[in-house]
Amino acid sequence: MDQLFKIFRLNPVDASKISASPDEPHLHDYEELIIATEGQLEHFIDFKNTTLDAPLVCFVTKGKIHRAIPKLKNGRCQMWILRFKSEFIPNITFNLYTSYHDHAMIQLPQGACFNRLVTICQIIDTEMKQANPDLGVVRHLLTALFIMIESEKNKNLPQTETINHTQNTTLINFLKILEENFRRSEGVEFYAEKLFMSSRNLNLICKTIINQTVSELIENRKLIEAKNQLTYSDKNISEIGFDLGYSEKAYFTKVFKKRTGKTPKEFREEMKKILS
Repeated sequence: MDQLFKIFRLNPVDASKISASPDEPHLHDYEELIIATEGQLEHFIDFKNTTLDAPLVCFVTKGKIHRAIPKLKNGRCQMWILRFKSEFIPNITFNLYTSYHDHAMIQLPQGACFNRLVTICQIIDTEMKQANPDLGVVRHLLTALFIMIESEKNKNLPQTETINHTQNTTLINFLKILEENFRRSEGVEFYAEKLFMSSRNLNLICKTIINQTVSELIENRKLIEAKNQLTYSDKNISEIGFDLGYSEKAYFTKVFKKRTGKTPKEFREEMKKILS
């Protein structure tokens, strides 16, 4: 995806086409939120296949292998699809990984609370259809949307289900420690010691649940923050690299280009064009 954010509405015709020729399980380089108001969603993720009736929300983190197939129910299907880059809302993206890694799809009750989610989607859609949409407004609305979803999820999903085994708890604790320390030049051993476990076991847990190694998660968190600062701050590239634990600009540039295909300067220029 070459945009920071995209929203569209899926109708019964779209759903019928997708159901008739579904994609193979795949992964993507963006985050995806689905809010279904009518119909059904068949979702393959974490090597399990689940079908739920709307109303429901589904959040798929970047890099997870999945396949979503919208289906008609009583001839009806309506879903909002929101796709965004991790750096669009970097302050909450990793919290989303924690909240949704073991419950990608959640059924919610119909009513005023769920209707608020739909209203926010409509407002976001209206803003994105403007000649010059204000992405700052969209970013705040998207953040509010996830806060509301989290509130509803906590009301309807027992805490015993959200954290149901030791691996989940370890992942959550790792991501919390990572959020506090990702700007430092620390490797896998640092985080494993903080969690009183071996690097091998920590890697195994992260790979099993999120399909990423500890090193990949550390680099991803640094990359999200680098993109955030390149997009929204006036810091020069050396300052941004130093802030993220890279002592040399050349090494920071090398790592950034390896992960994104662009130098920090090229990425900043591209974002300026998109945001203008």
